[in-house]
This record gives sequence, C-alpha cells and structure tokens, in this order.
Amino acid sequence: MNFFSPAEMAANYSAVGKAKASMAIGKMIVLGILAGAFIAFGGIGATTVAVSIPYASLGKFLGACVFPGGLAMVVLAGGELFTGNCLMSIAWLQKDIKFSGMVRNLVIVFFANFIGGLLVAACVVFSHQIGQFDNGLAVSVISTAVTKCNLSFSDTLIRGILCNFLVSLAVWITFAAKDVAGKVLGLFFPVMIFVLCGFEHCVANMYFISAGLFAKMVPAYAEAAVAAGVDLSGLTVGGFVSNLIPATIGNIIGGAICVGAAYWFIYLRKKEDK
Repeated sequence: MNFFSPAEMAANYSAVGKAKASMAIGKMIVLGILAGAFIAFGGIGATTVAVSIPYASLGKFLGACVFPGGLAMVVLAGGELFTGNCLMSIAWLQKDIKFSGMVRNLVIVFFANFIGGLLVAACVVFSHQIGQFDNGLAVSVISTAVTKCNLSFSDTLIRGILCNFLVSLAVWITFAAKDVAGKVLGLFFPVMIFVLCGFEHCVANMYFISAGLFAKMVPAYAEAAVAAGVDLSGLTVGGFVSNLIPATIGNIIGGAICVGAAYWFIYLRKKEDK
C-alpha cells in the first residue's frame, strides 16, 4: 500500500508523541512560534482572498480553501501546533509518555503559538497590509475579531470541540500519507470545512483577535469599521480572553478525546484493558 492503515497510524503516533514529550524546551518554543505564525499567515491569506470577492458566500468559500496552507506549512516545514498536539493523548493512554510530559508540551506550545500569531498580527496591521481595498480588509479583520469576542461561552466551547475534531483529524490523516501530495490533500478538506463553518480554533484566534485589537488602535481602520456599522465596544482584551478560554477547552476535548482517545480505544487498547 502507498499509505498507512489507521491501525498503523495509531501505532506510529506513539513514537511521535514520545518525541514531542521529550523535546528540548528551546526547540519547542521556536517550533511553536513558527507554527503560530504559519497559522496566522493562513488566516490573513484567507481574509485577503475573501474581501477581494464581491459575493460574500463565494469569498468565504475561497478563503476557506486558502487557510489550509497554514497547516500545510506546519506539517511540511515543521512546527509544534497546540491543537494538533492534543493527539498526544494517544501516547499518554498507551503509557508511552507521562501526563506531565504531555501537559508540559501543550502549555509551552500554546504560549509559543500565541507569540507567533501576535507577531504576524502586529506586522500585517502596522505595515498597513490590511489597508488594502480602501481599508476594506481592515474592516473585515476588525469585524471578525468583534464577532469572536461576542460569542457566548457555550457557543465558543461547542464550536471549539467541532473545530479541533476536524483539525486533529486533518493532522491524523497526514500520518496516513507517505508523500507530500498525499499529506496536503489529506489535511485540506477537514480544515477547509472547519473554516467554512466558522468553528473556533484557539491558535487561529490568537491571530484573528490580536489583529483586530491592533487594527482598532489605528484611527483610519477604526473609523472605517465604525462607518461600516461595526460596534467596537466588545473588542477588548477581556473579550479576547473570554473567547480564548472556551475555545481552548473545546479544542482539547475535540482533539485529545474525540479523536486521540477514540482512535487509541479502537486500535491500541490492550485486550486485558477491555
């Protein structure tokens, strides 16, 4: 076969989980920053495409088709992504790594991803890249951040579960492929679906909401957003936190339990544990 079976993928991932748990902190931080930046580039690329299309539904679809490029960079160029690393639950349940090793990786990578997303957000805003389309791109950036900050806890939590069910499944599928084309094709559809449906990805939101907050600081962008009918009152650091907490919890449930634990249960659980 030119691909690995799901059972082989599950067995192979234990080695991946062990490598992630034992990785040096410095390397983990750098790879985490890169992954956060890659996802942010996918985000700004998707927004730029969407704004350039006069039909909103078509623009959203094409933007969703661009966003998977961020995860493709993580998988192929190398990066540590919090949401994908929730699959480390497989190695923990298999007793190949300690719970503390899994938590250590997830916490460090989470904050490193945040740095990467924050840096890209600052760069695209203060380089005036989002001034394209007569500040229409800036309005979209701010509007997206406002929408995310105003979601309820329960809505964000559930959308977070659905999101990382798909993203972790995308990462899982890449382990089936033995070539670059197969990995990119495998991750494309789950990620495209999550973006198209508007589910909540904590790492992507580290970019999206940061970019909105930075854009709000630029008078021309804020004025354009207000003129377009966007209410900026909910776009605050507090609103950012209120989104990030449930999105992160939901992403952990979606990735570590709905995908990681499920596939461990199906393919790796020992007979004596059944």
